Amino acid sequence: MIKLALTNYDIFPKVFPCDEEIEITIKPLGAHVAFSGEYTVEVRALTEGNSQRYPERNNLVPYTRTPDKDGCIRFSHTFKGEQEHYVDIVKDGKRIVRLSVYSLLPDLVGRYPFRGDLHMHTFRSDGRQAPAIVAAEYRKNGYDFLAITDHDVYYGSLEAINAFKDVPIEYNLVPGEEVHLEGNDVHIVNFGGKYSVNALMPGDQHIDVGPGKEFRSLDGECPEIISVEEYKRQVNKLAETLNIPDGIEKFTYASCVWIFNHIKAAEGLGIFCHPYWLQNVFQVPETLTEYIIETQPFDAFEVLGGEAYYEQNGFQAARYYDDRIKGRHYPIVGSTDSHSCVHNDEGFVASTIVFSPENTREGIISSVKGFYSVAVDSISKELRLVGETRFVRYGCFLLREFFPLHDELVFEEGRLMKDYVCGDEDAARLLAAINGRMKKQREKYFKF
Repeated sequence: MIKLALTNYDIFPKVFPCDEEIEITIKPLGAHVAFSGEYTVEVRALTEGNSQRYPERNNLVPYTRTPDKDGCIRFSHTFKGEQEHYVDIVKDGKRIVRLSVYSLLPDLVGRYPFRGDLHMHTFRSDGRQAPAIVAAEYRKNGYDFLAITDHDVYYGSLEAINAFKDVPIEYNLVPGEEVHLEGNDVHIVNFGGKYSVNALMPGDQHIDVGPGKEFRSLDGECPEIISVEEYKRQVNKLAETLNIPDGIEKFTYASCVWIFNHIKAAEGLGIFCHPYWLQNVFQVPETLTEYIIETQPFDAFEVLGGEAYYEQNGFQAARYYDDRIKGRHYPIVGSTDSHSCVHNDEGFVASTIVFSPENTREGIISSVKGFYSVAVDSISKELRLVGETRFVRYGCFLLREFFPLHDELVFEEGRLMKDYVCGDEDAARLLAAINGRMKKQREKYFKF
């Protein structure tokens, strides 16, 4: 929901480099909040302390302004450091409105925030809706990127991609699958891989649509199919090279490494999923989870996702912070692991904000691998984030000050996407008419 201040006033840019002079525009949204006369604009930095009782802190910079001919108030200010800054509009000693902006360190400049899901299911495995419908519903709910990751099969994600290949959308649909191979019950997601790991050997994928490379890969290029026996031979041979300690399930661990190696070869993101998922007890032994995290054959850890009870996400978040204390550093993501996108309380329990130069398969994957992501827990009414402190702070600002405005634009594209795949003859024309709005909004709010 958009907060009241942002329904009455627009402020832009919202995000920009720190320690540079930036011109800020504040625009009233309607005659009922029009500016008239003289105002004081007060700027305060979030981290510089309260200067009301301690004025020597100098954390209040006032500017006296009257509205320009277009009704907007403008001022220029050098915003110190990476942090949020409050911008108060004051008249006759009374604050009219408080708005916010954010200044960034150089490594985040040029990286836009894209929110998405890296792990979910459709009726091509054990979900309820068709891939194209799932994609459209998540777009309606503000998602910028998404992978369908059905159990055992890859073609469901291609089905979603192909459903919208002939219409212009500002939505990044990437291929994916949840990999399940014999002798290995660790859940692993192949996000964005250019070929299927499941389909490297006979299984559900082949039964459903056949062994054609057009169903097994993004671009028609993928390894040849092998037998289950050959897979086991390769895994056992790999296990001999890994020096796996006693007490660790050797075949299971080696199979995980084999899968992650293939995901890397497919230029995807290999995600170690929900080790604290309760299937009566934890899905896999704690000793195996510990060894996987210690050796880190994965690209990212699913720190949030899938269930609305506390234990899974709570334990995984605690694990992540404990590992940081131990000096272990790995990328993290949050995903829904959803099996229904409508009338489902667990359909939107988690997501990931990725800070990427572009919303492409390659951009999202490289940015996550580069540690430019933060996980979002949507279970409670108040969103909670997991990740590095700087990204948690920035993410909270974005979820309050940017994404509600973003989601208003995105909803219409998602609704038209659903209309399009359901046969509405006007939907393609309308999608073309609104295409480009998200790019314009990013360019308005992010001064990079």
